[in-house]
Amino acid sequence: MTPGTQRPAPVRRDARRNRELLLAAARKAFAAEGLEIPLDEIARRAGVGNATLYRNFPTRAALIDAVFQDALLDTIAAGDEARRAADPWAGLAGYLEAVFTVLATDRGANDLMTTAIEGVTSLDSVHAHNHETITLLVDGARRAGAMRPDITVEDVLLGLATLGRSVPSLAAAAPPHAWRRQLALFLDGLRAGTRPTTELPAPGMTAEDLAAVLLDLGPHRQT
Repeated sequence: MTPGTQRPAPVRRDARRNRELLLAAARKAFAAEGLEIPLDEIARRAGVGNATLYRNFPTRAALIDAVFQDALLDTIAAGDEARRAADPWAGLAGYLEAVFTVLATDRGANDLMTTAIEGVTSLDSVHAHNHETITLLVDGARRAGAMRPDITVEDVLLGLATLGRSVPSLAAAAPPHAWRRQLALFLDGLRAGTRPTTELPAPGMTAEDLAAVLLDLGPHRQT
């Protein structure tokens, strides 16, 4: 076999390697800085050119989809486990804790779960599954008398999105696991009756802690 016929194999290996480098760099960058990081910066960190990035991932949505596909499947699995819980309230609380644990450590996943991004096909299925999971658990908790009857699924989803956006900042700037305190307060607000029933699992924030969280939430872009 002549050398000329052997050249395509290294090219294919290089292409696979470049794709893997891009996915690794994007996964790390998204987790640390969120989904708005410039794509050119991801290419630089991967050690490849911009053309290579766009050849593999023509759009930001395509790159996001490839990076988070497995992580999104984990969220679906957590929802399936929550649905099997004998106690729908316990299932809801456990599901939210599992989701928020991811949101606390991965800003990219946080962006995905608390915002809407067009073109990320795997995200569409996760949002639909999450909506179905919350609907089933909320309906079950209301029927069991564990949740206020006037709470709607949209109330819960909006509360999760707004609280979820603050989780990375809480994890970075507030006392350890401070987000668990806020989640406990949120859940208590959904419970039937008015007497607090959950022992708050983390100390309260100081004024300085709160200021740091609000600063971290932004906005950061000046233009």
